[in-house]
Amino acid sequence: MPQIAGLGGANRDNLAFLKCGQKTQLSKDCFHYIWLVTSGICGQDFDEPVSRPSREIGRVVAFGKGALAMIIVTGGAGFIGSNLVAALNGRNIADIIVVDQLGCDQRWKNLRELAFADYYEKDDFLGRVLKDKLPAHIEAVFHLGADSSTTETNASYLIKNNYEYTKLLAQWAVSKKVRFIYASSAATYGDGSQGFSDGEDNLENLRPMNIYGYSKHLFDLWAKRTGLLDKIVGLKYFNVFGPNEHHKAEMRSFVLKAFEQIKTTGKVRLFKSYKPEFADGEQKRDFLYVKDAVDMTLFFLDNPRAAGIFNVGSGTARTWNDLVSAVFAAMDRKPKIEYIDMPEGIRNQYQYFTQADVSKLRSAGYAAESASLEDGIGDYVQQYLVGHG
Repeated sequence: MPQIAGLGGANRDNLAFLKCGQKTQLSKDCFHYIWLVTSGICGQDFDEPVSRPSREIGRVVAFGKGALAMIIVTGGAGFIGSNLVAALNGRNIADIIVVDQLGCDQRWKNLRELAFADYYEKDDFLGRVLKDKLPAHIEAVFHLGADSSTTETNASYLIKNNYEYTKLLAQWAVSKKVRFIYASSAATYGDGSQGFSDGEDNLENLRPMNIYGYSKHLFDLWAKRTGLLDKIVGLKYFNVFGPNEHHKAEMRSFVLKAFEQIKTTGKVRLFKSYKPEFADGEQKRDFLYVKDAVDMTLFFLDNPRAAGIFNVGSGTARTWNDLVSAVFAAMDRKPKIEYIDMPEGIRNQYQYFTQADVSKLRSAGYAAESASLEDGIGDYVQQYLVGHG
């Protein structure tokens, strides 16, 4: 039986590449490169020659003829993206290219526990796309990378970063017959006066209230106008919360903000309501645990015939008071809420109600039930926040 020798020190965070045969005794069937993913490989025996690549983490795989297709995740170091890569790893898939812009924040830490084949900065990646320099076998692109700041005011930057970039990547994917799944946003629904239906016949009626939402909406409209929506999938994520969001600063979920406020002050501050039909703290949002958001996202990898725009939400609106009470409960504390004035600058842009219409998602075949707000927050707080700094 062939053995792998002299390859100590390989681990999940250190992907080592060796030319076939270098310091090994591999079958001649092996092609081009050896990929080491987890520790404990040194001296491992194999009952048969390693001649085909494997998606199993911890396996030595050979790339070449018949190589399995790669999956690309842009925004892969970000919040939803890193959770998506983790879920793919949970399926024993590690043939992944992660694309992001690590910059100066802490999102790089989200990559430490993940297994993937390569990493590109977003501008370098787009250059490779335009020059057709990517690996030949690409199965799917999850395009989750974007600037998601709803307070960003540089419209030219957001159009270039969120709209133009997505257009180029979508055109490339469709031309290569690569599955393309991209992040739109619930911010495209604006104040909700047109409802929250993800039917494409309603797209032209939507009026986003900030330039981030408009940059996403602009691509949805372009994809519809050019006929690409029949070939790709756009996902409108609602209020997603969960692990790996610390780097998002002011854009992190209010679950995390509430946890931090409770630790620091023992109470949580919520905006007062300025509409008589909503009591203070009774404004509603569709909150969704990131694990459910990822499960819904992967549904479209598993069901390649589905196309168009789909809402990704729980389908149930809950109040800010509900959310805060759940955080207090997960921390085993009694609720203490203070209602404060809303800044005048955001009063006209504030959404008092969002609720995803998930009937289209259900019709496409997605049957799993989302975690309740209380269960999702309980898991997040107790498994990822308490005792983790």
